[in-house]
Amino acid sequence: MSETSEKSGARLRTAIIGSGPAGLAAAERLCEGTDVHLFEAMPSLGRKFLLAGKSGLNITHGEAFERFLTRFGSARARLEPALTRFPPEAIRDWATSLGIETFVGSSGRVFPTAMKASPLLRAWVRRLTEKGVTFHTRHRWSGWTDDGALRFETPDGNVTFRADATVLALGGTSWPRLGADGAWTRLLAERGIDIAPFRPANCGFDVEWSAHMKERFAGAPVKSVTLSFNGGSARGDFVISESGIEGSLVYAFSAALRDALEREGEAKPELDLAPDRDLARLESALAAPRGRASLSNHLRKRAGIDGVKTALLRELAPPDVFSDPRQLAYAIKHLALPLQRPRPIDEAISVAGGVTLDELDENWMLKKLPGIFVAGEMADWEAPTGGYLITACLATGRAAGDGAASWLRRS
Repeated sequence: MSETSEKSGARLRTAIIGSGPAGLAAAERLCEGTDVHLFEAMPSLGRKFLLAGKSGLNITHGEAFERFLTRFGSARARLEPALTRFPPEAIRDWATSLGIETFVGSSGRVFPTAMKASPLLRAWVRRLTEKGVTFHTRHRWSGWTDDGALRFETPDGNVTFRADATVLALGGTSWPRLGADGAWTRLLAERGIDIAPFRPANCGFDVEWSAHMKERFAGAPVKSVTLSFNGGSARGDFVISESGIEGSLVYAFSAALRDALEREGEAKPELDLAPDRDLARLESALAAPRGRASLSNHLRKRAGIDGVKTALLRELAPPDVFSDPRQLAYAIKHLALPLQRPRPIDEAISVAGGVTLDELDENWMLKKLPGIFVAGEMADWEAPTGGYLITACLATGRAAGDGAASWLRRS
């Protein structure tokens, strides 16, 4: 087993493990005062970040900050200091400093004008390289040696690295093919760190569709509907999949739906297929004589319901409602959607679970392992899509980097 490099002079060395947004953000905070070495198990940097931004990267959200903070649920109090130090507006300024202009979309989400992650990642890595950060790819962390050095598996054999402080930013377990396989949980559990089991977040859900629904409508978008569950509601779009439902509107409720399924064994969110029409007006329209028109034409002309929305209505509403305008109108406005289970965790966009927040001090250092810091999705918090995930990864990465720098000054 060889050592990757020798400690140079009195200058401190820090190790960052993981090249996602949290790891890169930590590197940016540490490179001014230490020699930073960033290790990545995969052959290239930021793979999940690149895939997440392939069809449009949400780097943050433009809503009022107080409302923004509510998106982090029970972890809000723990995340708020880091988010306050690096809020959405600061993220936009940071992107601009990298030469990446941003804009606020109609949904409030903030995008780079190029709508891709790759230009931002290239500019970011270039700046970190210029500031002296050393990148080590194909280095899979495998724990510590008996004398406390970091141990890595590489194509050329095992190597070790001695660091004065370490930031772990290894992600959760979603999209394991991109490197976030959760193998680190065993290494920390062996050191007595409490790890909450990983669960899917921002995920789709299984629905017991008929063969007709699967064959005809898998992949069909359901546009401009309102979904309600447990007192909350939101308007947006989702997609019918062969196994159930997925998409941004579903992801906004995925934590509540998942928890209900775990707690009660069922979850039945309600869909309003015609959110721009009130119940009384809809009932009056549907009560008009149908004549020779088919039910499908009647729904299209009188209620604006057609295509996949008609299919959902036929799939989920009891057969007798179609002969009663009052019941039919109610079904359109309150269509129960029985969910069976979340989709598997390796399909989820993100995860809940990880290092429990009680294991971390205010600087994101593991209380039981002084000098070891945790950032990003390794910690037990979750947030919906829409820029919230990346914002928290950036903010906790910076907080861990600042925490490591502060700890080194005191040591």
